[in-house]
This record gives sequence, structure tokens and C-alpha cells, in this order.
Amino acid sequence: MSTQILICDDSALARKQMARALPAGLADDILFATNGEEALQILRGHKAELLFLDLNMPEMDGYQVLEHIRKEDLPVMTIVVSGDIQPEARERVRKLGAIDFIKKPTDTGLVTRLLEEYGFYRPGELETAALKDSSLRSSVSKAREISVSLNDYLQEIANVAMGRSSDLLARLLRVFVKQPIPKVAFIANSELHMAISAAQQGEAYSAVCQGFTGAGLAGEALLLFQDASFQEMAELLHYDVVDGEAVNVEVLMDMSSILFGAFLNGIGDQLDLKLGLGHPSVLGQHRPINELLEHHSKREEQLLCIEISYAIENRDIHCDMLILFTEDSVPFLEKRLEYLVD
Repeated sequence: MSTQILICDDSALARKQMARALPAGLADDILFATNGEEALQILRGHKAELLFLDLNMPEMDGYQVLEHIRKEDLPVMTIVVSGDIQPEARERVRKLGAIDFIKKPTDTGLVTRLLEEYGFYRPGELETAALKDSSLRSSVSKAREISVSLNDYLQEIANVAMGRSSDLLARLLRVFVKQPIPKVAFIANSELHMAISAAQQGEAYSAVCQGFTGAGLAGEALLLFQDASFQEMAELLHYDVVDGEAVNVEVLMDMSSILFGAFLNGIGDQLDLKLGLGHPSVLGQHRPINELLEHHSKREEQLLCIEISYAIENRDIHCDMLILFTEDSVPFLEKRLEYLVD
């Protein structure tokens, strides 16, 4: 009898990729959970022996699932699969009982090696059984049944890219960056300020933008930095002087360099293309969000917007990053999605 496997991830694309990464014939029936509570209900029924668990999920995240597994002494071995690759994230899940960590996007070879190392898989044995019994090849058929939308696709590649940018920031500053769930939406230029869900009403922000282009893609990245966070960020960056207009601009430029570069390189790597970056420019300082984004309001174009809200644990530091793809970029992204999920 083969191992009962549960894949828990709020992303349809991630569930599909994880199922495809399993060796042929490993499982009689792969179970899927779209959130932490759903996974716990399955585990409480003793229906799975091995759990592949995402960390970044709404309502109940992967850390909370691991805490419940430990508290309730549920009989399952857990491998975390996450775009959050910060050293602290790896350390925290191990302390909570995870046996290993796989970074997204899933590497089939690494999955196979880990399964073999932990005794869930012996090469050749299950493949032979699968040839005799087609029901043992459900990892492939189940993956094909999962429907993936453009929004889900973009949210997942943004999640992986966000993990890279957060990891770079965490290593440079020696902090832990909280991982939000990226938000994806089609919006009009005139409504752009309404898309920033994490922005605090009445707070002043400063902003920097940087254009990018690639084969079939174009757009711009915006970083909106809360004014109240400038001094603390300057201290973390070890500036000799931590306040003043010149320092604020320097913080903006340094943060945009760290976050834009790592994030857009992460997007480009997943789409298999090189994104060229323009020169960054300051949009404005110490103004409400709607005023900072006023230059977009006169354009009629619809934008495909990815929003990420960064926050540093135990620090009063908050900023928003928007990645805005042009309408002309959508056909390219849809074609890539079709290729990826085929």
C-alpha cells in the first residue's frame, strides 16, 4: 500500500505543480486542501501520512497548521513548500516539527530525493506497480483536473518573487519580513489609489517608480513608503544621519533597488525572460496616496496590478509595492500560463 499524501496550498497552480513533482506511482490518491483548516480536518481523520504544506495562506497560515499538528499530536510528517525562503522562516518551521523545507517553484529532483531519504519512495518499485495498475498514476491525472486562472497564476509567481525580495531584505537588515498574500486585480488607472488596501488613511507617503520592459511585457514598479517609517529604516540601513529630506530620498532609492531588483528578477526567471529596468524617479514626498498616483488618473488604460505590502516584524516599518503590467502584456502572460499548466 502506498503513502497517503496531502497537499495544502491556497494556490491552484502550486497544488498542480506539487502533484506533478511527485514520482509516478507514489500515491493511490492524492488529497488536496486549499487552506489550513481544511488540511487539519483531513489530518484529524487520519487520512494522510505525509503533508506538503504552504506557509503563506489566508486565515490560517502554515505556521498555525504546524502548531495545531504539534498540539494535537497528529500522526503526519510535514514538508514545508514555500516561496518564503528567509533563513528565519526555515528555522521556525523546523522548530515547529517540519521535517524539511522545499522552496518554490517545486524542484522535481529535490522532491524525489527527499522522499527517498525519508523512506516514502524507492525508485523503480512503485513505477513498476503503476504500469500494472493505472489507478496508481493519480498524481498526474489529479494535477490535470486542477483549473488555474490567470489571477491565480500571477499570484503564485508573485508569491515566489516576493519571497526572493523579502529574503534579500531580511539578510541585509538581519530582520524577519512578514509575508503577505499578494493581491492581483485588473483596475483602471484612475482607480489605482483604491487598489492599495494596506495604505493608512490620513497617513503621508513618499513614492518612487521604475519602468521595466521585456519580450512581450511592459509596465512599472511603484514603491510607496510610509513617512513614519523613514527614520527607523535609516537606522536599520546604518546611515550616519537618520533624518532629513536627503536621507528620506536615499532610503527610497535603496529600498526600491533592493525590492524592485529582486522581485522583477524573480518574475523574469519564472517567465524565462530578461526584464530590463529603467531609471528610478521620485514621484513625490509627504503626500496622500491619491495625490502621489495622480499622474496615472488621466490615462484610460486598464492595468494588471500586483500589490504587496511589506512589514518588518517588531518594527514600525511599512511600505507597499505595486507592479503594474500594461494591457498589452496580458496576451503574453496568458500564453505563458497556457504553456505552464499544459
